[in-house]
Amino acid sequence: MSNSFSGRDITHAAKDLSALADISRASETECLALLGTQRAGLTDTEAERRLVADGPNVISSEQQRTILRELLGRAENPLNALLLTLAAVSYALGDARAAIVIGVIVILAVATGFIQEHRSNVAAQRLRALVRNTAAVVRVGDTGGSAPRECGIEGLVRGDVVHLAAGDMIPADLRLLEAKDLFINQSALTGEAMPAEKFAHASPQMPSSPFDVPNLCFMGANVVSGYGTGVIIRTGARTFFGDIAKRVSASAVETDFDRGLSRFTWMMLKVMLVMVPLVFLINGGTKHDWLEALLFALAVGVGLTPEMLPMIVTVNLAKGAMSMAKAKVIVKRLDAIQNIGAMDVLCSDKTGTLTQDRIILKRHLDIFGNEAERVLQYAYLNSHFQSGLRNLLDVAVLRHAELHKELEIDTSFSKVDEVPFDFSRRRLSVVLADKSGRHILVCKGAVEEIFAVSTQYEAEGQSGPLDTSHFAAAKAETEVLNADGFRVVAVAYKELGAGKSAYGVADECDLTLLGYIAFLDPPKETAAPALAALARRGVAVKILTGDNPIVTAKICRDVGLDPGQVVLGNEVAGLDDDALGRLAETTRVFAKLTPADKARIITILRKNGHVVGFLGDGINDSPALKAADVGISVEGAVDIAKESADIILLEKSLMVLQDGVVEGRRIFANITKYIRMGASSNFGNMLTMLGASAFLPFLPMAPIQVLTNNLLYDFSQAAIPTDNVDEEQVASPRRWDIENIFKFMLLLGPVSSLFDYATFALLLWGLGAWSNPALFQTGWFVESLITQTLIIHVIRTARVPLLQSRASTTLLTTTALISAAGILLPYTPAGATLGFTPLPWSYWPMLLAIVGSYCVATHIAKSAFVRRWGL
Repeated sequence: MSNSFSGRDITHAAKDLSALADISRASETECLALLGTQRAGLTDTEAERRLVADGPNVISSEQQRTILRELLGRAENPLNALLLTLAAVSYALGDARAAIVIGVIVILAVATGFIQEHRSNVAAQRLRALVRNTAAVVRVGDTGGSAPRECGIEGLVRGDVVHLAAGDMIPADLRLLEAKDLFINQSALTGEAMPAEKFAHASPQMPSSPFDVPNLCFMGANVVSGYGTGVIIRTGARTFFGDIAKRVSASAVETDFDRGLSRFTWMMLKVMLVMVPLVFLINGGTKHDWLEALLFALAVGVGLTPEMLPMIVTVNLAKGAMSMAKAKVIVKRLDAIQNIGAMDVLCSDKTGTLTQDRIILKRHLDIFGNEAERVLQYAYLNSHFQSGLRNLLDVAVLRHAELHKELEIDTSFSKVDEVPFDFSRRRLSVVLADKSGRHILVCKGAVEEIFAVSTQYEAEGQSGPLDTSHFAAAKAETEVLNADGFRVVAVAYKELGAGKSAYGVADECDLTLLGYIAFLDPPKETAAPALAALARRGVAVKILTGDNPIVTAKICRDVGLDPGQVVLGNEVAGLDDDALGRLAETTRVFAKLTPADKARIITILRKNGHVVGFLGDGINDSPALKAADVGISVEGAVDIAKESADIILLEKSLMVLQDGVVEGRRIFANITKYIRMGASSNFGNMLTMLGASAFLPFLPMAPIQVLTNNLLYDFSQAAIPTDNVDEEQVASPRRWDIENIFKFMLLLGPVSSLFDYATFALLLWGLGAWSNPALFQTGWFVESLITQTLIIHVIRTARVPLLQSRASTTLLTTTALISAAGILLPYTPAGATLGFTPLPWSYWPMLLAIVGSYCVATHIAKSAFVRRWGL
């Protein structure tokens, strides 16, 4: 889906605006009454009743498809349509057996793909439950009492009261009951990049667009900053997002993976469009039986069609998703598996990736670098009373205070107001009232941001104006802490009168600086080996962080990643795209970045030809997650990060991600095995068909025999998704290269054709098949089936087959069974029905020599190809 909806979609949505007018204009009491709820929320019993009546709160594309829809979706494929058309033509021309065989081929491809897709869909539902988004909903329990609880958004119903905080997705269409500095990002709905501020008061004036109504929020948006409370008015497909999504789902963006498959399919169809008419004309002109020539040409067309490709792709991706799940990697979008295998640049924040994500408060210092309990007391008050996005720093402050019971922290304060955190100010303030009613603003945030709004200092019972010497000393002290790996946050306060009940950013001025608190996030023990493993796999890791450059460089060195010259966000902002593109190639670490900076760097790297992954878990990471080829988040991330990601890690670890990279490449390798084999084998068969049609007085193989050969061959390919993959095939990023596949087809196809002609010579002159068409057709059928089936063992690896690289047991078994079936078929009643005749025993030693020579020649040609162009 595109990043925003079109004007036509918004106009359509605006038609429903009148239905929301009453709720928007109503007071809080009237609004709750209209929705049949109360401020304390619905009862559990009523919520369950409404869930049954209205259905789950999911949009149509997220709902689990029925078995019938899955089956129809698998059948709706251009290749199947082509095959069924050929079956219908064969039947109309009187060849019912050919029509039946083609039908069996279609059923095989559809049924195998359907079974695997259904199994993967069922498993995916279970896996998605592990990483579902939740909302803080207020409900009245059956035993009484009302308190916020975490609930999966699919279980929300009309009338539910929900709390919103920074990082939350808007879980449904809702009317606000309370809002404080609440800014909503609606870009997924409107395309407008700037956040919109929302308010809770009744709105008598109704704008032309529903998204401009100040007290309404819609599913698909997310909270940038502030907090609020709202009551749900519509869920699931009834929301604006659900309604629009249904109508634009058909316009999903085609991925690089899809384009590669499409290009290969069209390449084979173009070859077929040339070859099939030639086969028809040559056979019709030389044998003067135009009906038989047409049936034969149709059978040749079926043989050229890569009908198993959709099944091979589906089974590979489904098996890959299950394997990745075992490695704690949950795939939300199957074709992202190929992207993660093709990834050659991974951009990531450092927190939780290079570090343990286990932040510990170690120091609380005044501006002179002395331990100061008062700094910790005020930091505790700020963390305790703030209600926005509680990050790991707040958790560390609260845990530290709880562990040190000897600290005297005044708990008599009451909260008056809050100025929420945002990524431009990089600070957060709470306004508290003491016993006397006096208001005090407590602010904590990035050191330079707090310095910028402070004019006084207070330390060791002294106070005075801040001057440049204080700033220099504080800067020097924080740099020393940063160099030791500490993350530093400043703490300041301001005494206020008691005349106001609402405060804002303008009140964050003339503060008194108390000092700073220093946190330590130790490096992960697994980070260094994971970085080394990724480097061996050809994946360059770049750190994109909003954190301090000195701390970031220290952590990078601790885990064996040379930071080089760290580039800061203000430097990035001053460069044009060309200059940034050159800098991004050589820079490993970017620090002090804004969310827009991260997204821009990723976009530039993609323009440079890289496949870029981004690993992030914060609200500020969502633009970068969307900009990357593959967005990667973690199970504990904020809602908007998980929603933006293609892949979810159940454990935030580069080692887990490295396993996902390997699995993605393994899957892609198995898909390309089928493509290379099918392309070269089919092309070789067509060259053989053309030559044989020109000089033989009879058809080289009857139409039904061609189709039977293709059916048995298809059975042998069904095991490819289980195959083993050589280490060198997962050692570096893998991307589609249709030109390379075309070269492989042009080189290996004629090798196949050469040994077909050797078989012709054996049959015509060695066994006298000039006057025995059945003998010739049987002999070539067996040779063609065996060579096509066995050659996968040569093509599947760049090594010496069977000796240096062995296929999976399943593929070996399938190959043996299909080869045995081809050998035995001429001696059975079914073979006689198909027009086959028993082969003389003298044929088999010569066939063995031909097959052995073919495998050796193919290996030699393949090895030359690998040395020249790679596999």
